[in-house]
This record gives sequence, C-alpha cells and structure tokens, in this order.
Amino acid sequence: MALPDDLFAAIDMGTNSIKMIIVQFHPPSGRFLTVARHSDRVCLGRDSAAASSNSSPSISPDAVLEALRCLRQFTEILRARGIPPRRTRCVATSAVREAANGSELVEAVRAATGLDVSVLSGEEEARLAYSGVIQFFPVREKRALLIDIGGGSTEFAIGEGGIVDFATSLKLGHVSLTQRFAGGDVVGGMRNFIRAAVKDSGLVQQVKRFGFEVAVGSSGTIGAVEKAVFHGYGDVNVAAETDTSAEELLRRHVKRDWRFSRVELKRVVERLCTEEGQEEKEIREELFKKRSEFIVAGTLLLEEIFELLGIEEMEVSEYALGEGVVAEALKEEFNEVGFKLNANPRWNSVVRLATRFNNKKRVENGARCAAFAKGIFEGLRHCGKLIDLGGEDLECLEAACLLHAIGLFAGKRGYHKQSYRVIMEGNHLYGFSTEEIKLIALLARHHTKKFPKPYQASLAETPEEFRQKLQGLCTIIRMSVVLQKNKRLNFEDMELSPLDGGFRLVFKQQLSVDIPSISEASKS
Repeated sequence: MALPDDLFAAIDMGTNSIKMIIVQFHPPSGRFLTVARHSDRVCLGRDSAAASSNSSPSISPDAVLEALRCLRQFTEILRARGIPPRRTRCVATSAVREAANGSELVEAVRAATGLDVSVLSGEEEARLAYSGVIQFFPVREKRALLIDIGGGSTEFAIGEGGIVDFATSLKLGHVSLTQRFAGGDVVGGMRNFIRAAVKDSGLVQQVKRFGFEVAVGSSGTIGAVEKAVFHGYGDVNVAAETDTSAEELLRRHVKRDWRFSRVELKRVVERLCTEEGQEEKEIREELFKKRSEFIVAGTLLLEEIFELLGIEEMEVSEYALGEGVVAEALKEEFNEVGFKLNANPRWNSVVRLATRFNNKKRVENGARCAAFAKGIFEGLRHCGKLIDLGGEDLECLEAACLLHAIGLFAGKRGYHKQSYRVIMEGNHLYGFSTEEIKLIALLARHHTKKFPKPYQASLAETPEEFRQKLQGLCTIIRMSVVLQKNKRLNFEDMELSPLDGGFRLVFKQQLSVDIPSISEASKS
C-alpha cells in the first residue's frame, strides 16, 4: 500500500544563518506541514555588516567556504529524503543581495551543489514571508501586517485574502545594527538611527495608508521576545521562576497564546538596556541562547517599529520565509489542478499546536506516526474493518499522532497526561466538536502506558459508540508510535492484509509483523 509523500524543500541563505525546511503537502486536502528543520550558523553578513560604511561590502572567503560546506550537507539530506531538484528552492536574502561578490557566491553554489540560488529583492522577501505566515495563522481574511526582522534587513508586508497590497524592506537588521554600534552609544545612538531610517523610508505613511487589523511577527528575534515575556524576563529575575510551583508553570504553558503587547515588549527592552553583570549575562545566554549577542539590537528595533507604526499587540508565527518559498513552489506545481493552500482550518490549528509545543524532531516523528496511522486505518477499512469510521475520525487520529508528545515540554514523566491536559484545557483546536477534541486528547493520553478502560472517569457519560471508536483508534495509534521509532521502516512500503481475525503488516524490506485482532489488542 503506497502512500503519497509529497515533500518539498526550501533553503534560505540569510545574513546570520542558512536554514532548510522540508514540507509535506497533501494536494487533495491542502494540508501543509513543515516536518523537518535544519539550521547552520553561517554568518554571511558578519563581515559585510562590519563594512557597512562602504558602498560595496563583500562576503568573506571564510564565509563562502562555510556556506558551501553547509549547502553540500543540505543537498545530501535532500538526496537521502528523495526530494528531487524540481521540488527544491534555494533563495538568498540581504547579505547576498547587498554584497559586491554576491553573484560569485551564487555561481560557486551552483558549481559545488547544483543548487540554483534566487537572490530575492527586499519586496519579494516580504511578500514570501507573508505567504508563509498565512499557512500558519488564520489571518488570511484579515488585514494583516507582517514584520520579519532579519540579520541585515527587516521586511514589512500588508495583505488580505492572500493578496499582498504593500511590501517593502529596510536595511535595518539585528546583526548590522549590533556591529554598526559596537563600542558606541548602543541605546541612544541606535534608537535615533533606527527612528530616522524608518521615518525617511516613508514606511509610516504607507502603513497608515493601507492600514491593518492584526500585526504578526515571523522572525527568530520576535519569537525570542515572546519567550522572554512568557518567562517574566521583563518583570522579575528569570531565576525567580524556579520558586513558582510546578502546577502554576504547567497552567501557564497550557494557556500560552504566543503574543505580546507593546507594554510587555517595553519591559523586556528596559531590562536588556539597564541590567549588567555576570549573572545577567548567564541569564541572557540561557534564555536567548545563540541570539543573545544580537538581542539588544533586535528588541530596540522592534520597539521603535511598534512606536512608529502604532502597534499595540503582536502575534508570533512559527512559519516564515521558508514556508512562503514552498507555498510559491506548490502554486507552480499544482496550478493545473486548482489546488488550494490553507484549505483546512481544523488541520491548521493542529499544526500550530504541534509546532509550538514540539521541537523539530518531535514534529517530524509525529508526522511519521500520522502517516503510519493513516495507512493502517485505510488498510483496515479495505479489509472490512473499521467500517463505521469515516474521514473525520481519521483526521482525529492523525491529529492525535501529531500531538501525542506535546506534553514533553513538562518533562518525560507522565508526559502523556500533560498532552491530554493541553489538548483539553488549552482551547487551541478550532473547528472540532467537543467530542472530537476529547477523542484526540484521549488518544494522545493512551498512546502509551495503560489501555483505556471502558468505564474510567474520563469516559464518564460518553456513549458506547464513542468508547468503541476510542478502542479501535487507540490500537492504531499505539502501533503507529512503535513503528515510527524504527527509522528503517518506511510507511510508503507498508502493506496490510487480513490474518485470522486480525491483520498482518508487511514491509518491502522483508520485515513483517503479525498483529493481533483489535479486540485482542484492546485486552492487553
């Protein structure tokens, strides 16, 4: 039984790092899921940023060599995943488009890896970032202002209905600003420089002209601000959070909404600009990690943008330029069949929750688990099993596969119970009925440990039909979690056939597993 595995890849050659994402796309449903993320801290813009006073900065020879090394590794990953060149896009942004030797780097990349690099204009970069964000957020029908702070530039886009009405880019980035003001007036001088650059660009007038209902940020800097706000960095010493009870921390995580206000941003900036000393340095390195070197410049830039554009609150997107590049590639590939991206708001809410609570490895494992579960579900239906279950039940099963490990944010012990709690109490899933959310939560809760008993407390007042459905789907998710752990197994090579009241799974690698009937498994 072959399952579709429509994988696409995007490589983003940025100022401070080179990143690659792999997206799984299902044309019939419009489902869009980033299943793998790779990043290498190659600083193409560090030397060119240091030479920002010159008219033609250049990328250093060492940075070129590092970029080629990284991209060779990325192409090996793509080959191993079976992603063909026609489904791979490689783009370069500020550092390459501003560099005098940018075209030489593009040619060197083509010669060394076979990748064709598209050097994006600032406007193209902004438009693609907006396209990526609307795959993550339900803001397609709202007038949205997108802001993406990079190492060498910041992009702005205003769009509605998936159409960008305004896009621009300013040569203000956290790396270039940090190096411009190194050893100088970091706070006052940088603020004045940013304010003058924004005002001179005409951005304020353009934003007022087009207007916006919601502001969304899509960069690592903006994500770091939300993380700092969530951990109380602007209010109290982060170390004091250890005094907070485990239950209170868990409650806050469950209700986390990944947004912050102008006031909260201001508090973070104030602490970054005033607190000093070794203890503060260690706190910043723990909280902001590799971004700590540039976080002052990034937050000062964002605060000035908030003030000048009149932003009161910002939502944070996990998707950005890379997803936008893939979205554009999908439009080209599937234009003839009239496919539609972002077509399933229910599924998009599952993806948002999985992406925010899982790390990149767990997202990929969850996607593999969902693929195995779908194959088993459809195979059982073909064998005459599960005849009373339909497409919405399958969607709940796949959602549970993506979400079963989200409770690991609280630690490994009892994580399946925390996964249940986040799904039930967090109000993160949209478009699902109360019963469907409970089904997803119970499947995540019982993917391991004890099998659900028919009359346990969590099943009180549920109809018999629901309990039977849970038993069958629970068997499938438990099998799928086990199968996805074996990286030698490929769900595309899986075949299922009836066997003495149960069924047999066979893989092309000559590995086979005899599975007992669902009724027998439910007793174990």
